[in-house]
Amino acid sequence: MLRILRLVTILPTLALCACAIDPYVYGSKVASVGDWKIERQEDRVTGRPVSSAYVLTRWGSSNSTVVPQTISLQLMCFVGKPVIRFAFQAKVGSNVNSYLGYRFDAKPGHEIGARFVKDSPTVVIEDPAEVAQFVNELATSKSLYIRLRSLTAQRNSAEFNVEGAPAAIESALAGFPVTAPGEMPRQATPTPTRRNV
Repeated sequence: MLRILRLVTILPTLALCACAIDPYVYGSKVASVGDWKIERQEDRVTGRPVSSAYVLTRWGSSNSTVVPQTISLQLMCFVGKPVIRFAFQAKVGSNVNSYLGYRFDAKPGHEIGARFVKDSPTVVIEDPAEVAQFVNELATSKSLYIRLRSLTAQRNSAEFNVEGAPAAIESALAGFPVTAPGEMPRQATPTPTRRNV
């Protein structure tokens, strides 16, 4: 009887908690295009659409574990700038000695000095020319392979199905211009760039 009384007092609290969940935080209004999840809601502060689209893979690998890892790729705008964000399950490197390499389909690969967010399992592509290059290739691709090289962290890689990317790009980066691919600097041999945190 005592257990039933406790349950009766807990159930209304749980119901109130469910009503208090903010859809901005939990991304409850999403549309699916292929494996992409595209947010369809408005920012209550700015009144503008929330700029975000993401795709998950359960085929992330790390030599620190034999279990496949879930890794996300997110297109978003942060402080008025387009950003590509990868979220891993553990810290994967640092700005001083880590690099992100990626390749779409059978196109030439790229190795760049993306920003490894301090004390976080997050890697960000934020340089405008690098974002433009990534988005330009993403728009016409079916698969994406990424791998991380680091002197201080384990080897990590992931493969994503990115079909449906044009809809994700249009929604997530609408209103935030991406540098035109023709404006990107070209080099004979790509050299990773380094940015301070």
